[in-house]
Amino acid sequence: MRRALSLAARGRFSTDPNPRVGCVIVRDGEVVGEGWHERPGEAHAEVHALAAAGDRARGATAYVTLEPCAHQGRTGPCCVALAEAGVARVIAAMDDSNPLVNGGGLAYLREQGIVVASGLLAGEARALNRGFVSRMQRGRPWVTVKLAASLDGRTAMASGESRWISGEAARLDVHRQRAAASVVMSGIGTVLADDPKLNARLPGLERQPGRVILDSQLRTPPTAALLQLESPVLLVAAEHAPADRAAALEGAGAEILHLPGERPDPATVLSWLARERDCNEVLVEAGPVLAGSLLQAGLVDEICLYLAPHLMGDAARGLFSLPGLEHMQDRLGLRLLDVRQLGEDLRLRLAPIAQQGE
Repeated sequence: MRRALSLAARGRFSTDPNPRVGCVIVRDGEVVGEGWHERPGEAHAEVHALAAAGDRARGATAYVTLEPCAHQGRTGPCCVALAEAGVARVIAAMDDSNPLVNGGGLAYLREQGIVVASGLLAGEARALNRGFVSRMQRGRPWVTVKLAASLDGRTAMASGESRWISGEAARLDVHRQRAAASVVMSGIGTVLADDPKLNARLPGLERQPGRVILDSQLRTPPTAALLQLESPVLLVAAEHAPADRAAALEGAGAEILHLPGERPDPATVLSWLARERDCNEVLVEAGPVLAGSLLQAGLVDEICLYLAPHLMGDAARGLFSLPGLEHMQDRLGLRLLDVRQLGEDLRLRLAPIAQQGE
């Protein structure tokens, strides 16, 4: 199963919005076939593994990181393919929470007389597909807020200057995170201050994340750097945002989503992205206002903080805008998940305590 998980991880940058799945087929203690899901619309992991195994799949055990699908989509149901190949056992790391599957794949295999089990290395499998699971179970994507700060917790000088806080190794890691995300989300303040591209710049990358900007009054310039790239840009605006700005931005290639109210509600945006765009993971790269509002609304699943070994001073800008925190009892608790050194910087992964049980 660990080998199947390592195969599944190869689809980190390419399978979205589908889950990352790997499969290993073993007969008489020997691996006779393996595969992983590479791209949406193409063969699933089980099909690749069965093709590699051929006749040796009969009587074998299939280890798969996610319950085999039981529905006809762009490809056929994998549970049927496994049964027709004559496998004797199917061991899944976790059940599929997709309502189109939801136990149906394992139930079908049992009906065919195949021994099935689920739960082997389930935690690792869930972590690999945390965004897919979040979309299926909570109706919203997994949200990671990425921040880069000095050792004294500053993200930009008072003038707004912020390039570069972190070093080259940390910036490369950010591009990997972008590549794995369904979309990169930011606010209009960051667009106006930094004119970012918010794309993933890695060699050989086939899929770019979408870009989503919360821009209530459509102040994004039609000449913004993020609109000069081919990957899609969605501007989320207030219901009565200026029509002339909307026309100019649509002419520049942007898609515009109008939502009720004076400014887009982040929870509504996230639900819309999951429902309408099959969005699994959102990487937020924004200033302290948007980052703070997401955190206080309980919409942040993980914080990825790059800490650089320098000081920027009291006048520089902070990490989060968190109004209303006046006493020690008002603090927002975080749990440290992981610490890693990247070049001269530290990468801290943290989870808001309120989200740990989700």
